[in-house]
Amino acid sequence: MNRRADTVEAMYRLASRTAAAGLAINLALGTAKLVGGIVGQSFALLSDAVNSIGDSLGSAIVLYALRVAQRPPDLDHPYGHTRAEAVAGLSLAWLIAFSAVLVGWEAITHLFDRHSVPAAWTLWIAAANVVIKEALYRVNKSIGDRLGSQSLLANAWDHRSDALCSLAVVLGIAAVRWGGPRYDWADGVAALVVVVAILWSAGRLLRGNAAELMDQQTDVATVDAIRRVALSVEGVRGVEKLLVRRSGMECFADIHIEVDPQVTVEQGHAIGHVVKAKLVREFTALRDVLVHLEPHLHPHDCPDQDDQAI
Repeated sequence: MNRRADTVEAMYRLASRTAAAGLAINLALGTAKLVGGIVGQSFALLSDAVNSIGDSLGSAIVLYALRVAQRPPDLDHPYGHTRAEAVAGLSLAWLIAFSAVLVGWEAITHLFDRHSVPAAWTLWIAAANVVIKEALYRVNKSIGDRLGSQSLLANAWDHRSDALCSLAVVLGIAAVRWGGPRYDWADGVAALVVVVAILWSAGRLLRGNAAELMDQQTDVATVDAIRRVALSVEGVRGVEKLLVRRSGMECFADIHIEVDPQVTVEQGHAIGHVVKAKLVREFTALRDVLVHLEPHLHPHDCPDQDDQAI
């Protein structure tokens, strides 16, 4: 169990470092785009700056949630605090959606206003952001998949939507600069594309974190793998029911195993302990397993379907 604890601690440490790196980079990018948008007179770049600053707040929330998730169980939280990630993600989704609405309203109200042509160097800021955000997406996606961290995966897709947003900004600024005054609206339209991407990202966050808080069954591959390991334990004749719910980077499982109905309570209890120990050892993300024993009935022992009808 100490080995598992060390592994789980390493998982959280890696996730925290990844989120911290994202926070630092988002702050730097947000500041650069904010200054560039104001000085270079690009509303699309300003909109993208709001997005990056919001992402910085999101990374800070994820960092705090990861710290809370590592707290041990207590009297008020016997299952631990791992759902802090989902709570933080849900709050972050609403915050992102609210910021998108504000940016969208501002873009619409000033869509056809005449404004100065954005400076040429604002294109370089937006283009650099595309490259950096795409790199952050790949890093967060890779680590999030490896650790099973929903918050890191949410951050990953947020970075991908940001990369697309910045690409829209590049196109909008380029259209205004090279198309002349008649394309003044392109900068505002690019800002609206940014808003749509932000709302899409917020919706994805809402669905994923709400599903976790509602105890949605985890992916089929994980469930099947847990079932196979349980069936490999000597004395287990079958698995009647297996429920696995995700809680942050960890999981909780409820499994009903079938054993020979002739074994003693003590023997059945021992089999259950072996199943739990093996599952927790084989699956690092499995925080706890509740094992329930069921008698394994042979086909001729099962009542006919007609006999079961009421």
